[in-house]
Amino acid sequence: MSLVGRIVTVARELPFGGPLGELLERVVGHLPHWHHRGDGDAHDNDSRRSVAFTIAVIALGAKMARADGAVTRDEFAAFAEVFQIPPGEEDHVRLVFDLARKSSAGFESYARQVGRLFASDRAVLDNLLGGLFHIALADGEICSAEDAYLREVTRHFGFTAGEYARIRAHYVMPDNDGGEDAYAILGVAQDASAESIHEAYRRLVRDSHPDLAIAQGLPPECVALATARVARINAAYDRLAKNAAREP
Repeated sequence: MSLVGRIVTVARELPFGGPLGELLERVVGHLPHWHHRGDGDAHDNDSRRSVAFTIAVIALGAKMARADGAVTRDEFAAFAEVFQIPPGEEDHVRLVFDLARKSSAGFESYARQVGRLFASDRAVLDNLLGGLFHIALADGEICSAEDAYLREVTRHFGFTAGEYARIRAHYVMPDNDGGEDAYAILGVAQDASAESIHEAYRRLVRDSHPDLAIAQGLPPECVALATARVARINAAYDRLAKNAAREP
Protein backbone atom coordinates (compact mmCIF):
# COMPACT_ATOMS: atom_id res chain seq x y z
CA MET A 1 0.00 0.00 0.00
CA SER A 2 1.24 3.52 -0.79
CA LEU A 3 2.43 5.83 1.98
CA VAL A 4 -0.60 8.12 1.91
CA GLY A 5 -2.90 5.16 1.38
CA ARG A 6 -1.61 3.56 4.60
CA ILE A 7 -2.12 6.78 6.51
CA VAL A 8 -5.64 7.54 5.31
CA THR A 9 -6.95 3.97 5.46
CA VAL A 10 -5.70 3.37 8.98
CA ALA A 11 -6.95 6.79 10.07
CA ARG A 12 -10.44 5.78 8.96
CA GLU A 13 -10.43 2.25 10.33
CA LEU A 14 -8.07 2.15 13.34
CA PRO A 15 -8.28 5.52 15.15
CA PHE A 16 -5.50 6.57 17.53
CA GLY A 17 -6.95 9.35 19.63
CA GLY A 18 -4.77 12.08 21.12
CA PRO A 19 -2.83 14.66 19.07
CA LEU A 20 -1.73 12.08 16.49
CA GLY A 21 -5.36 11.04 16.03
CA GLU A 22 -6.38 14.67 15.55
CA LEU A 23 -3.70 15.09 12.90
CA LEU A 24 -4.88 11.95 11.11
CA GLU A 25 -8.46 13.24 11.15
CA ARG A 26 -7.32 16.48 9.52
CA VAL A 27 -5.52 14.48 6.84
CA VAL A 28 -8.69 12.52 6.08
CA GLY A 29 -10.63 15.78 5.96
CA HIS A 30 -8.28 17.16 3.31
CA LEU A 31 -8.20 13.91 1.32
CA PRO A 32 -11.81 12.69 1.73
CA HIS A 33 -11.97 10.80 -1.56
CA TRP A 34 -8.64 8.99 -1.30
CA HIS A 35 -8.79 5.33 -2.34
CA HIS A 36 -5.97 2.88 -1.81
CA ARG A 37 -6.87 1.02 -5.01
CA GLY A 38 -7.01 -2.38 -3.37
CA ASP A 39 -3.26 -2.51 -2.77
CA GLY A 40 -3.34 -3.48 0.86
CA ASP A 41 -5.38 -4.18 3.97
CA ALA A 42 -5.27 -1.98 7.05
CA HIS A 43 -7.43 -4.16 9.28
CA ASP A 44 -4.66 -5.29 11.62
CA ASN A 45 -2.44 -4.07 14.42
CA ASP A 46 0.72 -4.21 12.29
CA SER A 47 -0.78 -1.61 9.95
CA ARG A 48 -1.65 0.55 12.94
CA ARG A 49 1.91 0.37 14.25
CA SER A 50 3.32 1.09 10.81
CA VAL A 51 1.19 4.21 10.43
CA ALA A 52 1.91 5.27 14.02
CA PHE A 53 5.61 5.25 13.16
CA THR A 54 5.07 7.08 9.87
CA ILE A 55 2.76 9.79 11.18
CA ALA A 56 5.04 10.30 14.20
CA VAL A 57 8.03 11.03 11.95
CA ILE A 58 5.88 13.36 9.85
CA ALA A 59 4.53 15.24 12.88
CA LEU A 60 7.81 15.53 14.75
CA GLY A 61 9.82 16.13 11.58
CA ALA A 62 7.49 18.94 10.53
CA LYS A 63 7.71 20.56 13.96
CA MET A 64 11.50 20.22 13.99
CA ALA A 65 11.74 21.80 10.55
CA ARG A 66 10.66 25.03 12.24
CA ALA A 67 13.24 24.75 15.02
CA ASP A 68 15.82 26.69 13.03
CA GLY A 69 13.29 29.31 11.96
CA ALA A 70 12.16 28.06 8.55
CA VAL A 71 10.94 25.01 6.68
CA THR A 72 13.28 24.50 3.75
CA ARG A 73 12.96 22.45 0.59
CA ASP A 74 15.95 20.43 1.81
CA GLU A 75 14.13 19.38 4.97
CA PHE A 76 11.09 18.10 3.11
CA ALA A 77 13.38 16.42 0.57
CA ALA A 78 15.16 14.67 3.45
CA PHE A 79 11.82 13.44 4.77
CA ALA A 80 10.89 12.24 1.28
CA GLU A 81 14.22 10.39 1.11
CA VAL A 82 13.60 8.57 4.37
CA PHE A 83 10.16 7.46 3.23
CA GLN A 84 10.98 6.86 -0.43
CA ILE A 85 7.86 8.66 -1.64
CA PRO A 86 6.74 7.19 -4.99
CA PRO A 87 6.16 9.41 -8.01
CA GLY A 88 2.76 11.05 -7.95
CA GLU A 89 2.45 11.15 -4.15
CA GLU A 90 4.77 14.08 -3.43
CA ASP A 91 1.96 16.66 -3.23
CA HIS A 92 -0.16 14.47 -0.96
CA VAL A 93 2.70 13.79 1.43
CA ARG A 94 3.71 17.46 1.43
CA LEU A 95 0.11 18.24 2.42
CA VAL A 96 0.39 15.90 5.42
CA PHE A 97 3.75 17.45 6.32
CA ASP A 98 2.31 20.98 6.14
CA LEU A 99 -0.77 20.03 8.18
CA ALA A 100 1.51 18.70 10.90
CA ARG A 101 3.71 21.80 10.77
CA LYS A 102 0.71 24.13 11.14
CA SER A 103 -1.05 22.04 13.77
CA SER A 104 -1.84 23.82 17.04
CA ALA A 105 -0.52 20.82 18.98
CA GLY A 106 2.97 21.29 20.37
CA PHE A 107 5.74 18.83 19.59
CA GLU A 108 5.80 17.81 23.26
CA SER A 109 2.29 16.35 23.03
CA TYR A 110 3.23 14.36 19.93
CA ALA A 111 6.44 13.11 21.55
CA ARG A 112 4.68 12.03 24.75
CA GLN A 113 2.03 10.11 22.83
CA VAL A 114 4.66 8.42 20.67
CA GLY A 115 6.64 7.53 23.80
CA ARG A 116 3.55 5.87 25.25
CA LEU A 117 2.68 4.03 22.03
CA PHE A 118 6.14 2.46 21.81
CA ALA A 119 7.07 2.36 25.49
CA SER A 120 7.84 -1.37 25.28
CA ASP A 121 9.71 -1.06 21.98
CA ARG A 122 12.68 1.20 22.59
CA ALA A 123 14.33 0.16 19.32
CA VAL A 124 11.35 1.63 17.45
CA LEU A 125 11.93 4.95 19.20
CA ASP A 126 15.62 4.69 18.27
CA ASN A 127 14.62 4.27 14.63
CA LEU A 128 12.19 7.16 14.80
CA LEU A 129 14.91 9.41 16.16
CA GLY A 130 17.11 8.23 13.31
CA GLY A 131 14.57 9.59 10.85
CA LEU A 132 14.50 12.91 12.69
CA PHE A 133 18.29 13.15 12.67
CA HIS A 134 18.25 12.52 8.94
CA ILE A 135 15.85 15.43 8.45
CA ALA A 136 17.87 17.69 10.77
CA LEU A 137 21.03 16.93 8.79
CA ALA A 138 19.42 17.91 5.47
CA ASP A 139 21.51 21.08 5.32
CA GLY A 140 24.68 19.31 6.38
CA GLU A 141 24.68 20.06 10.09
CA ILE A 142 22.51 20.14 13.19
CA CYS A 143 22.02 23.66 14.52
CA SER A 144 21.74 24.35 18.25
CA ALA A 145 17.95 24.77 18.04
CA GLU A 146 17.55 21.40 16.31
CA ASP A 147 19.88 19.76 18.82
CA ALA A 148 17.82 21.17 21.70
CA TYR A 149 14.62 20.02 19.99
CA LEU A 150 15.89 16.48 19.51
CA ARG A 151 17.14 16.37 23.08
CA GLU A 152 13.66 17.32 24.34
CA VAL A 153 11.93 14.80 22.08
CA THR A 154 14.29 12.11 23.36
CA ARG A 155 13.48 13.08 26.94
CA HIS A 156 9.73 12.82 26.28
CA PHE A 157 10.36 9.39 24.78
CA GLY A 158 11.74 8.36 28.17
CA PHE A 159 15.45 8.25 27.30
CA THR A 160 18.18 9.61 29.57
CA ALA A 161 20.71 12.29 28.61
CA GLY A 162 23.34 9.56 28.27
CA GLU A 163 21.13 7.60 25.90
CA TYR A 164 20.60 10.74 23.82
CA ALA A 165 24.37 11.12 23.51
CA ARG A 166 24.62 7.51 22.31
CA ILE A 167 21.81 7.88 19.76
CA ARG A 168 23.19 11.21 18.54
CA ALA A 169 26.60 9.63 17.96
CA HIS A 170 25.00 7.17 15.52
CA TYR A 171 24.24 10.00 13.11
CA VAL A 172 26.47 13.01 13.88
CA MET A 173 30.14 12.70 13.05
CA PRO A 174 32.59 14.02 15.68
CA ASP A 175 34.75 17.09 15.14
CA ASN A 176 37.90 15.02 15.50
CA ASP A 177 39.19 11.70 14.23
CA GLY A 178 39.65 10.13 17.63
CA GLY A 179 37.93 7.09 19.05
CA GLU A 180 35.49 8.97 21.26
CA ASP A 181 32.67 8.52 18.76
CA ALA A 182 33.00 4.73 18.85
CA TYR A 183 32.62 4.69 22.65
CA ALA A 184 29.66 7.06 22.40
CA ILE A 185 27.94 4.93 19.77
CA LEU A 186 28.16 1.89 22.04
CA GLY A 187 27.21 3.95 25.08
CA VAL A 188 30.24 2.94 27.15
CA ALA A 189 32.91 4.89 28.98
CA GLN A 190 36.38 5.20 27.45
CA ASP A 191 37.83 3.14 30.30
CA ALA A 192 35.25 0.35 29.89
CA SER A 193 36.54 -3.21 29.97
CA ALA A 194 36.58 -5.38 26.86
CA GLU A 195 33.84 -7.49 28.40
CA SER A 196 31.61 -4.44 29.03
CA ILE A 197 32.17 -3.20 25.49
CA HIS A 198 31.26 -6.60 24.05
CA GLU A 199 28.11 -6.82 26.19
CA ALA A 200 27.01 -3.34 25.11
CA TYR A 201 27.67 -4.22 21.48
CA ARG A 202 25.65 -7.44 21.60
CA ARG A 203 22.75 -5.72 23.36
CA LEU A 204 22.62 -2.88 20.83
CA VAL A 205 22.76 -5.22 17.83
CA ARG A 206 20.02 -7.38 19.31
CA ASP A 207 17.76 -4.42 20.07
CA SER A 208 18.47 -2.65 16.76
CA HIS A 209 18.39 -5.56 14.32
CA PRO A 210 16.32 -4.93 11.16
CA ASP A 211 14.59 -8.30 11.60
CA LEU A 212 13.05 -6.94 14.79
CA ALA A 213 11.53 -4.02 12.90
CA ILE A 214 10.15 -6.46 10.32
CA ALA A 215 8.67 -8.69 13.03
CA GLN A 216 7.02 -5.65 14.63
CA GLY A 217 5.24 -4.80 11.39
CA LEU A 218 7.01 -1.47 10.93
CA PRO A 219 7.31 0.20 7.51
CA PRO A 220 10.25 -0.45 5.15
CA GLU A 221 11.68 2.96 6.03
CA CYS A 222 12.11 1.86 9.63
CA VAL A 223 13.89 -1.30 8.49
CA ALA A 224 16.30 0.79 6.39
CA LEU A 225 17.06 3.05 9.36
CA ALA A 226 17.69 0.03 11.57
CA THR A 227 20.04 -1.45 8.96
CA ALA A 228 22.07 1.76 8.80
CA ARG A 229 22.27 1.99 12.58
CA VAL A 230 23.47 -1.60 12.98
CA ALA A 231 26.18 -0.92 10.39
CA ARG A 232 27.37 2.03 12.46
CA ILE A 233 27.33 -0.08 15.64
CA ASN A 234 29.36 -2.82 13.94
CA ALA A 235 31.89 -0.29 12.67
CA ALA A 236 32.26 1.23 16.14
CA TYR A 237 32.83 -2.16 17.75
CA ASP A 238 35.34 -3.19 15.08
CA ARG A 239 37.25 0.05 15.64
CA LEU A 240 37.49 -0.52 19.39
CA ALA A 241 38.42 -4.18 18.90
CA LYS A 242 41.26 -3.20 16.56
CA ASN A 243 42.48 -0.58 19.02
CA ALA A 244 42.48 -3.16 21.80
CA ALA A 245 44.43 -5.63 19.64
CA ARG A 246 47.16 -3.03 19.06
CA GLU A 247 47.61 -2.34 22.77
CA PRO A 248 50.58 -4.09 24.44
